[in-house]
Amino acid sequence: MRSNELEVLVNWGDTDKAGIVYYPNFFKWFDIAGHQFFRSCDLSPAKLEEERGIIVPLLDVQCTFEKALLYDDLITIHTQVEEMNRKTIKLRHVVYRDGKRVAYGYEVRGWVEQSAEGIKAVIIPEDVKTILSKNIHVKADENRPRFNA
Repeated sequence: MRSNELEVLVNWGDTDKAGIVYYPNFFKWFDIAGHQFFRSCDLSPAKLEEERGIIVPLLDVQCTFEKALLYDDLITIHTQVEEMNRKTIKLRHVVYRDGKRVAYGYEVRGWVEQSAEGIKAVIIPEDVKTILSKNIHVKADENRPRFNA
């Protein structure tokens, strides 16, 4: 399945009083990595909304923390499609520092049509499934420069 990487430099504001990354930042980084993943597929959330009337809201998220991160750590978030169902996409995120895993988790996003009548989950079209199923990996340096969240 398709995957990509995003580099993030840990900022001072990402840490707590003890100098350790405050846990909600992992969820912020997962969200950023997920959006960057869709951009790398030419399916940016803005483009999906404008061209298809589709939004990809977050339905579920989970993270397991294995090692502490500190100010000025450079991390790489590897994002991959783990599962596609009829109306949802599950993205697996793995966070690395110096090539060693420090955290991992997932996001489940809905494929949701937005119209004047409201929003409703709809079936993911075949062209999108084909794009997301391709065995393509976009490395961080090919993707975008280091991201300061």
